[in-house]
Amino acid sequence: MSTTIEISEKSHVAGKAKAAMSVAPREGAGWKKGIAIMDFILRLGAIASALGAAAAMATADQTLPFFTQFFQFEAGYDDFPTFQFFVIAMAIAGGYLVLSLPFSIVTIIRPHAVGARLLLIILDTVFLTLSAASGAASAAIVYLAHNGNEDSNWLAICNQFTDFCQATSGAVVASFVAVVFFVVLVIMSALALQKH
Repeated sequence: MSTTIEISEKSHVAGKAKAAMSVAPREGAGWKKGIAIMDFILRLGAIASALGAAAAMATADQTLPFFTQFFQFEAGYDDFPTFQFFVIAMAIAGGYLVLSLPFSIVTIIRPHAVGARLLLIILDTVFLTLSAASGAASAAIVYLAHNGNEDSNWLAICNQFTDFCQATSGAVVASFVAVVFFVVLVIMSALALQKH
């Protein structure tokens, strides 16, 4: 008397397929992980440009002697409320970018984590707006400093305060570099949130 157990081939094949599916990584994890790594690298670049812009503007200062050493003309960022706003806004944006790095690391470890990615896209959009507003307002003041406005009798001061104008112009350019980084970060986060 022999006992044989028959195993149907269907259940054997189904078991192999289930085992293969449990071992295989989730579909789309590769490119989402690549976007997350690129997100982290772009955040480092945005930190450098935002904090560099704030530091360049905060140190923009030049003094010109007039007739004597006691009577001098001085130009500093704190003479312009727009430049003060610029320094504060870019410093806050840089601080946010530093604080966002752990969330960016979470998206590298867990590419399909929606919560961290959604938080980053919302906050990136907010700080994109703040950076663009401060950069655009400061760009208008820098333009007036370089060219003046004859209709309003505003004189161009950059002929005299060349170092001050170079520092403020560089800060504005750095802020727009940070804005470009923010735009790319928002686009990449939107792509990573897609299901397919």
